[in-house]
Amino acid sequence: MIEKIKTDKEYDDNFQKIFVETEITSKTTLLNEGEIANHIYFIKKGCLRLWFNKDGKDITLQFFFENQAVASIDSFLSDKPSMFTIESIEPTIILSLHKDNFARLLQHFPDLKDGFQEIMYRRFSNYAALFLSRIKDTPQERYNDLILNHPEIIKRVPQHYIASYLGITPISLSRIRNRR
Repeated sequence: MIEKIKTDKEYDDNFQKIFVETEITSKTTLLNEGEIANHIYFIKKGCLRLWFNKDGKDITLQFFFENQAVASIDSFLSDKPSMFTIESIEPTIILSLHKDNFARLLQHFPDLKDGFQEIMYRRFSNYAALFLSRIKDTPQERYNDLILNHPEIIKRVPQHYIASYLGITPISLSRIRNRR
């Protein structure tokens, strides 16, 4: 999506005004649960996680890596308080796009709506798969799927976040890893 914008002369000239590049350290919170989301974040380098707090416990929903975008979409689109927190888990370079600039981009590039809808469709599909996996798969099966389909998570994400993502305790994850 960003590459298409860069090829348009008018927007290329103002690219740095539209997309703000920021280097952040690990454990930097970009959005807190309960705040209104005003930005979409595009990841140039690094990793972000989307999570929420349930009774004092972190529940990780998803990880985002290079060339992916993340926002609390419901909050971003409807000005409702976010149900999620977005934070970095390693040093990360992001391009942030403010809501007002997002609206202008969609007006200037109507075909970007298709790209945005594709991102939303993939996100919905990922959430549906995660939801079904938590119902039908064992923790061992979920971990095996992670190794096969998302090795970047295994390589780059701390074990306690992986355990949270899989819906198990760090001790259970350790046992699963030792069985392999």
